[in-house]
Amino acid sequence: MKWAADLEPVSAGEMVFYRSLFGLPVVILWIMSKGTGLDAIKTKRPMVHLWRCVLGVSGIFLIFEGLRHLTLADAITIGFTAPIFATLLSIVFLKEKVGRHRWTAIAMGFLGVVVVMRPGLAGAPPLGGFLFALGGAFVAASVTVTLRQLGKTESATSIVFWFFVACAVGGGVYSLFDSHSHTLTVFAILAMGGLAGGVAQLLMTTSLQHAPVSVLAPLDYLQMGGALVLGWLMMSDIPTFATLCGAALIAASGLYTAWRERVLRREITPPAPTSSV
Repeated sequence: MKWAADLEPVSAGEMVFYRSLFGLPVVILWIMSKGTGLDAIKTKRPMVHLWRCVLGVSGIFLIFEGLRHLTLADAITIGFTAPIFATLLSIVFLKEKVGRHRWTAIAMGFLGVVVVMRPGLAGAPPLGGFLFALGGAFVAASVTVTLRQLGKTESATSIVFWFFVACAVGGGVYSLFDSHSHTLTVFAILAMGGLAGGVAQLLMTTSLQHAPVSVLAPLDYLQMGGALVLGWLMMSDIPTFATLCGAALIAASGLYTAWRERVLRREITPPAPTSSV
């Protein structure tokens, strides 16, 4: 999506629409392969689904808008503040207790944001882009908290399907008022972005069926390395020293939080009894 926007004007609404338009068939084929038919997308909590979709569509709009104004590395780095916001929201809405270790991780993460933003310094990225990216991260964190509740009664299949449908509708309506004609090359890039989004969503959803979140969460930070490499290869974006330092702090914050949660879970859960044979 960033590649396409660098070649021609592409609105955030168009990005959302094309990601859904070309990603939704992948999701539908995945559902059909399960052989469960429409039962796979039935929901017992339609209003909670609606709220999740409103949050999700708003978040992806903000993320793509930030992507239009920032380098790929900066946008992805700021996106990883979502776990920090999720921790703060879990304190407020889920009444979770957070000790000094996680507070330290939160402070480290926000310090990383300041380092990447480098306010007041020459060559600092546009503030508007950062505000969009931070807003997208905050909304993504809100989605995470909502999914903790929704996942208790709803299948991952229905959650993914209705989110893609909501994005297609929201992006389509927005594109009616802010869209551009595109060359075949840019259209093909947008289509590839949509297919990649659909496949990625299914891979992430399937991975959660085979391993706990605490094991998979650290792997998310490989996206930072991927953003640095792809931004350099495809858009000639060379990350600044501030971006690298800020990314390191944000990643360390998230990894430390994931490690701490795993330790606490191990302390709370008694070990399985071993056989005497």
